[in-house]
Amino acid sequence: MRAKLINEVKNTFISIFKTKPILIFSPGRINIIGEHTDYNDGFVFPAAVNKGIVAAIQKTDANISTAYALDMDSKVEFDLDKLKPLAEGSWENYVCGVVAEIKNKNKVIGNFNIVFKGNIPKGAGMSSSAALENSVVFGLNELFNLGLTKHDMILISQKAEHNYVGVKCGIMDQYASMFGIKNNALLLDCRTIESKPYEIDFKDHQLMLINTNVKHSLSDSAYNDRRSACENIAELLGVKALRDATIIDIESIKDKVTLENFQKALYVIQENNRVIMASKAIEDNDLETLGSLIFQSHKGLQHQYKVSCNELDFLVEHAKKNKHVLGARMMGGGFGGCTINLIAKNEAKPFAKTIAKAYKEKFNRDCSIYFIKLSQGTHLVK
Repeated sequence: MRAKLINEVKNTFISIFKTKPILIFSPGRINIIGEHTDYNDGFVFPAAVNKGIVAAIQKTDANISTAYALDMDSKVEFDLDKLKPLAEGSWENYVCGVVAEIKNKNKVIGNFNIVFKGNIPKGAGMSSSAALENSVVFGLNELFNLGLTKHDMILISQKAEHNYVGVKCGIMDQYASMFGIKNNALLLDCRTIESKPYEIDFKDHQLMLINTNVKHSLSDSAYNDRRSACENIAELLGVKALRDATIIDIESIKDKVTLENFQKALYVIQENNRVIMASKAIEDNDLETLGSLIFQSHKGLQHQYKVSCNELDFLVEHAKKNKHVLGARMMGGGFGGCTINLIAKNEAKPFAKTIAKAYKEKFNRDCSIYFIKLSQGTHLVK
């Protein structure tokens, strides 16, 4: 599948621009546990996966740069000296945003052409945006010898999302996509931006993703609202971020904030604790505890942080009823996308069949099932 994608992107680039490109693969990511903790300076537990974006990129003598989104058959030309955000929701903002942020670091780049295509399912909450941003910054760093470190690159990708796309994301997506290690998940401290790899061997169990194939329109504005609420409460507590707060701290200001915002802050503190406990459970090969923490995470996202939706809740409730599923929760920003399920290997396919039928009956739409492998981060394709 990946070889076919690489060839398609490379051959399209050569046929349009009549020159050989360099090729980059930048993966999407999953997150085992730790949702909405990253922008609170907390802990997360992501991994890069074997689905991602392939980009072909090369310098050009033309006086403009060209980006071509192959899967959308959509092309944009832009002047490096006249960059500005385009209409909300435009894929071009991810590319132009990265270029603008590189220039903000006083790095000199010339015009270039880029063609890209991905196999990350649309709206799955697997961070195709971070994969795209990372492929652009990684490619430009190679082409123009910018001397950027991987840490520099992920901060550029994150700023592009903030300033050009308008989503005040944390650093997890860009980090996991850039620094992923094959067969490992990364316990990432989002304050120090340092991680500890954990080799994942779930033995008789595996991870399975179920995509609701819905994306409710609330997502971006709700995301920014929740980030703002968390920052306001941290300020009220006199701490840098909710990562520094305890449950006792938050109880002390309960009468000064709305019940909704109290619950959101409480969720973040509890989820941060769950991530640490989950890393210990993986170290101890204690999959029952890990599964229980994953179920608790969903409950918090559903009832406290309120970023779930009927479709996600339905999938998790069904998973709970199956004794072969140790844990399930929504993954990503919320309001759609995937659930991540820790399930016995020999029961995964029967469960997939049962849940697909039940989901279709309930919502009159299909869900999609993915079995993923944990992959290397953004890299050159030889």
